[in-house]
Amino acid sequence: MRGLVLIALVSAFGCAQSKTYALIETDFGTIKVLLYEKDAPKTCANFIKLAKSGFYDGLTFHRVVRGHVIQGGCPKGDGTGGPGWTIPLEITPHKHIPGAVGMARGADPNSAGSQFYICLAPRPHLDGKFCVFGQVVEGMEVVRRIESVEVEEKWVDIGGGRRVALHRPKKPVYIRRVRIVKE
Repeated sequence: MRGLVLIALVSAFGCAQSKTYALIETDFGTIKVLLYEKDAPKTCANFIKLAKSGFYDGLTFHRVVRGHVIQGGCPKGDGTGGPGWTIPLEITPHKHIPGAVGMARGADPNSAGSQFYICLAPRPHLDGKFCVFGQVVEGMEVVRRIESVEVEEKWVDIGGGRRVALHRPKKPVYIRRVRIVKE
Protein backbone atom coordinates (compact mmCIF):
# COMPACT_ATOMS: atom_id res chain seq x y z
CA MET A 1 0.00 0.00 0.00
CA ARG A 2 2.81 2.38 0.90
CA GLY A 3 4.37 1.78 -2.53
CA LEU A 4 1.14 2.72 -4.31
CA VAL A 5 0.82 5.93 -2.31
CA LEU A 6 4.44 6.82 -3.10
CA ILE A 7 3.91 6.15 -6.83
CA ALA A 8 0.73 8.25 -6.81
CA LEU A 9 2.50 11.13 -5.06
CA VAL A 10 5.48 11.00 -7.41
CA SER A 11 3.16 10.88 -10.44
CA ALA A 12 1.04 13.77 -9.20
CA PHE A 13 4.11 15.81 -8.32
CA GLY A 14 5.67 15.14 -11.73
CA CYS A 15 2.50 16.11 -13.61
CA ALA A 16 1.98 19.26 -11.59
CA GLN A 17 5.44 20.50 -12.55
CA SER A 18 5.18 19.85 -16.29
CA LYS A 19 5.14 23.17 -18.13
CA THR A 20 4.90 24.01 -21.82
CA TYR A 21 7.54 26.16 -23.48
CA ALA A 22 7.99 27.60 -26.95
CA LEU A 23 11.56 27.68 -28.22
CA ILE A 24 11.72 30.47 -30.80
CA GLU A 25 14.87 29.92 -32.83
CA THR A 26 16.04 33.12 -34.54
CA ASP A 27 19.06 34.41 -36.45
CA PHE A 28 20.30 35.83 -33.13
CA GLY A 29 19.74 32.78 -30.90
CA THR A 30 16.89 31.04 -29.11
CA ILE A 31 14.17 32.64 -27.00
CA LYS A 32 12.51 30.32 -24.47
CA VAL A 33 8.94 31.27 -23.59
CA LEU A 34 6.84 29.79 -20.78
CA LEU A 35 3.28 29.46 -22.12
CA TYR A 36 0.37 30.31 -19.80
CA GLU A 37 -1.92 27.47 -20.90
CA LYS A 38 -4.19 27.71 -17.83
CA ASP A 39 -4.79 31.44 -18.18
CA ALA A 40 -4.97 31.63 -21.99
CA PRO A 41 -6.00 28.16 -23.19
CA LYS A 42 -7.37 29.15 -26.61
CA THR A 43 -4.50 31.50 -27.38
CA CYS A 44 -1.88 28.96 -26.32
CA ALA A 45 -3.61 26.16 -28.24
CA ASN A 46 -3.64 28.34 -31.36
CA PHE A 47 0.04 29.29 -30.97
CA ILE A 48 1.02 25.65 -30.34
CA LYS A 49 -0.99 24.48 -33.36
CA LEU A 50 0.71 27.05 -35.60
CA ALA A 51 4.16 26.23 -34.22
CA LYS A 52 3.72 22.46 -34.63
CA SER A 53 2.45 22.91 -38.20
CA GLY A 54 5.59 24.86 -39.13
CA PHE A 55 3.62 28.05 -39.76
CA TYR A 56 6.22 30.29 -38.11
CA ASP A 57 9.23 28.65 -39.75
CA GLY A 58 10.98 31.14 -42.01
CA LEU A 59 8.83 34.13 -41.04
CA THR A 60 10.41 37.28 -39.65
CA PHE A 61 10.24 39.74 -36.81
CA HIS A 62 8.71 42.33 -39.10
CA ARG A 63 8.28 45.04 -36.46
CA VAL A 64 10.98 46.25 -34.06
CA VAL A 65 10.15 49.31 -31.96
CA ARG A 66 12.94 50.12 -29.49
CA GLY A 67 11.69 50.42 -25.93
CA HIS A 68 8.30 48.97 -26.89
CA VAL A 69 8.05 45.56 -28.65
CA ILE A 70 9.43 43.21 -31.24
CA GLN A 71 6.69 41.56 -33.31
CA GLY A 72 6.62 38.54 -35.61
CA GLY A 73 4.36 35.87 -37.02
CA CYS A 74 2.99 37.65 -40.11
CA PRO A 75 3.11 35.49 -43.25
CA LYS A 76 3.04 38.64 -45.42
CA GLY A 77 5.92 40.15 -43.48
CA ASP A 78 4.23 43.54 -43.16
CA GLY A 79 1.90 43.17 -40.17
CA THR A 80 -1.28 42.62 -42.21
CA GLY A 81 -1.32 38.82 -42.52
CA GLY A 82 -2.51 35.88 -40.47
CA PRO A 83 -3.31 32.18 -40.64
CA GLY A 84 -6.76 32.59 -42.23
CA TRP A 85 -8.70 32.58 -38.97
CA THR A 86 -8.94 34.60 -35.78
CA ILE A 87 -9.31 33.74 -32.11
CA PRO A 88 -11.25 35.43 -29.32
CA LEU A 89 -9.45 37.79 -26.96
CA GLU A 90 -8.51 36.18 -23.65
CA ILE A 91 -7.66 38.63 -20.88
CA THR A 92 -5.20 37.15 -18.40
CA PRO A 93 -3.92 38.41 -15.05
CA HIS A 94 -0.42 38.70 -16.52
CA LYS A 95 0.98 42.16 -17.11
CA HIS A 96 2.89 43.64 -20.02
CA ILE A 97 6.31 43.58 -18.37
CA PRO A 98 9.68 43.13 -20.10
CA GLY A 99 9.65 39.70 -21.73
CA ALA A 100 5.85 39.35 -21.72
CA VAL A 101 4.60 37.63 -24.88
CA GLY A 102 1.25 38.75 -26.24
CA MET A 103 -0.97 38.28 -29.27
CA ALA A 104 -1.04 41.18 -31.70
CA ARG A 105 -4.39 42.12 -33.23
CA GLY A 106 -6.20 44.83 -35.16
CA ALA A 107 -8.89 47.20 -33.89
CA ASP A 108 -11.29 44.29 -33.33
CA PRO A 109 -10.42 42.69 -29.97
CA ASN A 110 -11.18 39.28 -31.48
CA SER A 111 -8.90 39.66 -34.52
CA ALA A 112 -5.70 37.95 -33.29
CA GLY A 113 -4.45 35.11 -35.47
CA SER A 114 -0.73 34.38 -35.64
CA GLN A 115 1.17 37.56 -34.87
CA PHE A 116 2.80 37.84 -31.48
CA TYR A 117 4.98 40.40 -29.74
CA ILE A 118 7.54 40.44 -26.96
CA CYS A 119 7.59 43.46 -24.64
CA LEU A 120 10.86 45.32 -24.22
CA ALA A 121 9.68 47.51 -21.34
CA PRO A 122 6.61 47.76 -19.08
CA ARG A 123 3.58 48.52 -21.29
CA PRO A 124 0.74 48.96 -18.75
CA HIS A 125 -1.47 50.72 -21.32
CA LEU A 126 -1.79 47.33 -23.07
CA ASP A 127 -2.96 45.46 -19.94
CA GLY A 128 -6.53 44.25 -20.27
CA LYS A 129 -6.57 45.01 -24.01
CA PHE A 130 -4.25 42.34 -25.41
CA CYS A 131 -3.70 38.73 -24.38
CA VAL A 132 -0.44 38.05 -22.53
CA PHE A 133 -0.01 34.31 -23.08
CA GLY A 134 3.62 33.76 -22.15
CA GLN A 135 6.83 35.08 -20.63
CA VAL A 136 10.42 34.93 -21.84
CA VAL A 137 12.32 32.83 -19.28
CA GLU A 138 15.58 32.49 -21.24
CA GLY A 139 17.02 34.46 -24.12
CA MET A 140 16.08 38.02 -23.20
CA GLU A 141 19.56 38.96 -24.47
CA VAL A 142 18.44 37.60 -27.88
CA VAL A 143 15.35 39.83 -27.71
CA ARG A 144 17.60 42.81 -26.88
CA ARG A 145 19.86 42.04 -29.85
CA ILE A 146 16.81 42.00 -32.13
CA GLU A 147 15.69 45.30 -30.56
CA SER A 148 19.01 46.88 -31.56
CA VAL A 149 18.83 46.15 -35.31
CA GLU A 150 18.66 49.04 -37.75
CA VAL A 151 15.07 49.74 -38.87
CA GLU A 152 13.13 51.76 -41.42
CA GLU A 153 9.81 53.25 -40.42
CA LYS A 154 6.62 52.53 -42.34
CA TRP A 155 3.01 53.30 -41.40
CA VAL A 156 0.29 50.64 -41.67
CA ASP A 157 -3.49 51.07 -41.40
CA ILE A 158 -4.72 48.55 -38.82
CA GLY A 159 -8.41 49.38 -39.17
CA GLY A 160 -10.78 51.51 -37.18
CA GLY A 161 -9.05 54.64 -38.42
CA ARG A 162 -5.88 53.68 -36.56
CA ARG A 163 -2.38 53.61 -37.97
CA VAL A 164 0.67 52.09 -36.37
CA ALA A 165 4.36 52.59 -37.03
CA LEU A 166 5.87 49.46 -38.49
CA HIS A 167 9.58 49.75 -37.81
CA ARG A 168 10.77 47.07 -40.22
CA PRO A 169 14.33 45.80 -39.82
CA LYS A 170 16.49 46.85 -42.78
CA LYS A 171 17.92 43.33 -42.80
CA PRO A 172 15.29 40.63 -42.09
CA VAL A 173 15.45 38.92 -38.69
CA TYR A 174 14.24 35.38 -39.33
CA ILE A 175 12.32 33.05 -37.07
CA ARG A 176 14.03 29.82 -38.12
CA ARG A 177 11.45 27.70 -36.33
CA VAL A 178 9.33 27.46 -33.21
CA ARG A 179 9.44 24.23 -31.23
CA ILE A 180 7.07 23.29 -28.42
CA VAL A 181 8.49 21.34 -25.48
CA LYS A 182 7.22 20.09 -22.12
CA GLU A 183 9.51 20.18 -19.11
